[in-house]
Amino acid sequence: MPITLTLTEGVLPAGTEKQAIAELTRALLASHGLTGNTVMTPNVTAHLHLLPKGRTFSAGEEVDGAWVETRTPSFALADRQVQQAFFAEAAEILRRLSNGRLPAAHIWTNGVHAVDGTWGLAGQALSNAELGDAISKG
Repeated sequence: MPITLTLTEGVLPAGTEKQAIAELTRALLASHGLTGNTVMTPNVTAHLHLLPKGRTFSAGEEVDGAWVETRTPSFALADRQVQQAFFAEAAEILRRLSNGRLPAAHIWTNGVHAVDGTWGLAGQALSNAELGDAISKG
């Protein structure tokens, strides 16, 4: 389940980006009751994009901001309460790590669901049922 974190350089103090990724990863696992799951823990991956000031925009104008995107199987982040809890926690993690300098209005989030059967672990494309079975054993 990749998490993509895109930040305007400077919205988080230098060096806290890794902490943000670690906390977002833990939050995603916890939101699904998968903390410590041996199958999913190593398969929550992340990409960090740091963009220079002047390269991030809102309403067509330059803005310093943060964007969190998840790509998950369709059964993940499917429950409305889980969506609300995870994305609220993600925003709070970034706001806190910015020492309050990053306002909630400049944190955007979204989730993308993969087509059933296209989720790959260890070089194998798994259906939702196959993935669920693997997770249940972890």
